[in-house]
Amino acid sequence: MSEADPKRAPLTRDQRAIYPSLKGKRVLITGGGSGIGAGLVEGFVRQHCDVTFFDVAEADSQALVSGLAGVQQPPIFHKVDLTDTKALQAKIAELIDANGAFDILLNNAANDDRHTIEQVDEEYWENRLNVNLKHLFFAAQAVIPGMKAKGGGTIVNLGSISWHLALEGLTLYQTSKAAIEGLSRSFARELGRDNIRSVCIVPGNVRTPRQLKWYTPEGEAEIVKAQCMDGRLVPDDIAAMALFLASDDARLVTGHTYFVDAGWR
Repeated sequence: MSEADPKRAPLTRDQRAIYPSLKGKRVLITGGGSGIGAGLVEGFVRQHCDVTFFDVAEADSQALVSGLAGVQQPPIFHKVDLTDTKALQAKIAELIDANGAFDILLNNAANDDRHTIEQVDEEYWENRLNVNLKHLFFAAQAVIPGMKAKGGGTIVNLGSISWHLALEGLTLYQTSKAAIEGLSRSFARELGRDNIRSVCIVPGNVRTPRQLKWYTPEGEAEIVKAQCMDGRLVPDDIAAMALFLASDDARLVTGHTYFVDAGWR
């Protein structure tokens, strides 16, 4: 069945679910300027959330904000280098002091640059783990006290299908993404009695401009062939799962990993 088939086509905005429990929630999204992150920003904005997002890509981020200028509460963008832990936590503290604690953290930012094992030196190792893993912990550490004070919250971490498939050229990215699933479970255990939930979403291959750098049309066809279902995932598909998991509809959902991959194996 092709993507053009209405049974497989992405829903339009006005067909998507609305979660009343999300209205007015303070949301922080890392890497929100493009790709899956932009889909998350748009999704939570359309739930009438108070959305802040971090990114280093100013042009993409400003374009996203401009494109959402007509909504009731447009998102707020801050340029933040997530690998600078002190700056990251200082910015989060500043935002909490100004407008109150965050209810929802979406740890999305990552970079899947390709490399071989032979190319990795200690400096590159440190850089890749900083980009893909370290900031998730320290962003969470910064928002957790406020969540506890508010009586609860939700942390949604973005994993990756890549390490489950053992794809080539992604050793450090896959190492980080595997660790994120463990981190999510640890947060769930440590924070559950404070009514803070922690979950992980594992996207399959999502059709974004960045992913199209790596795949030819023939390569995309191979991905679809390896999936259980036809069609290509888009950022809205990942956002749909994140919205449910962040909402009170998922009030007792924590500690687990949720695949949105069209059954890619």
